[in-house]
Amino acid sequence: MINLRRTVLAAALAATAATSALAAETAAERAPGRITIVGEGTVNAVPNMATLTSGVVTSASTAREALDANTEAMARVIEAFKKAGIAAKDIMTDGFSVQPRYVYPEPKDGSSQPPRIDGYEVRNHVIVRVRELAKLGTVLDAAITTGANQMGGLSFDVAEPAALLDKARTAAIEDAKRKAELYVQAAGAKLGRLVEISEATMQTPPRPMMMARSMDFAEAKAVPVEAGEQTLRAQVRITWELAE
Repeated sequence: MINLRRTVLAAALAATAATSALAAETAAERAPGRITIVGEGTVNAVPNMATLTSGVVTSASTAREALDANTEAMARVIEAFKKAGIAAKDIMTDGFSVQPRYVYPEPKDGSSQPPRIDGYEVRNHVIVRVRELAKLGTVLDAAITTGANQMGGLSFDVAEPAALLDKARTAAIEDAKRKAELYVQAAGAKLGRLVEISEATMQTPPRPMMMARSMDFAEAKAVPVEAGEQTLRAQVRITWELAE
């Protein structure tokens, strides 16, 4: 009797497993196919603002003398920025340091000699945001003329890219849909319900522009600059079901 019950139970379990497998297979067959496409949209824009790094480096026999000289020169540079139309909120200190300057004596009697302090160097740099590109040449010239002897670089950007990025997003969606329709038509199918959409917005980083030496700026009456063009990109990933 016990063996009979075990046999019946085993048969029931086997039948249940077979039914579940068949149901799963049927559900998989009924589930619509899917297609996932990545679309990209771009918008070109002329930059309308610039960012630059400017500063003063001074050296003297004592830290006090180097600092005083740097403070005086940097105050003139910052004042020149403001007179050129740069608002105080667009001038930010980016780095400040006071460092000893070492010299390394020649070896004596075959032994190396310890370095000794030969003076001090003070560095002070600011990041400046120029919101009116028409003033950029004047700003650069004013900085060098009043004492700046360091220019780390220059980059251009779009001040308010939101509306342009929206255009790029729309173009990215249209691009994804165009590709999807091309693929499904070639495969003899049709696009169905949109299942998922995600975004990865990209923006071409500001292009750095190398700066000339300070003497070149000092000799120039106006600093020529060209902002060029910037590309803003949006990328979307969209999944559709395939219609029957």
